[in-house]
Amino acid sequence: MTPSARPSWPIVLGIDPGTRVAGFGALVAAPDRIRLHSCGVIRMPAKASIGVRLAQLARELDEILADLRPTMVAIESAFTARNVRSALRIGESRGVALASAARWTSEIVEIPPAVAKKSVCGNGAASKEQVHAMVEAQLGLQDLDVADDATDALALALACLLRARSPFVRAVAKARPS
Repeated sequence: MTPSARPSWPIVLGIDPGTRVAGFGALVAAPDRIRLHSCGVIRMPAKASIGVRLAQLARELDEILADLRPTMVAIESAFTARNVRSALRIGESRGVALASAARWTSEIVEIPPAVAKKSVCGNGAASKEQVHAMVEAQLGLQDLDVADDATDALALALACLLRARSPFVRAVAKARPS
């Protein structure tokens, strides 16, 4: 699914950073419910240098952000990995995502993977399959055929919207007719 026309309601974009595959997922905080706007992945060539991959990630994120103009961006925060090299690479892609998001939106939220999983699934150690199923259920979708990285990005955006302190939850609640 690719970004398309911008709705009049707030958009939250989730970004699951990576140097080979990065996921994105945009949700609309409509007055009646949270709706899927678009989602997908950015694939970088595995054999390209890290600089080339990061430049491609920056270009494609900038295109998505320019198209969507999200009110808020939720980015997966850093976590400890067993492999130091992998953790550093993820950190590099997070830096690109943070810089791109800062160019296009004023509010950026960093959410740890376990917090996103707990918000969406009720379990911070949920499997990829559980996250996928709960994203589908919470968005009222069936057979959402997207890569795990896109589902993870949607889970980040959902977690952002489901958090009690989210300004969108308060705004949507106020906008609902009594």
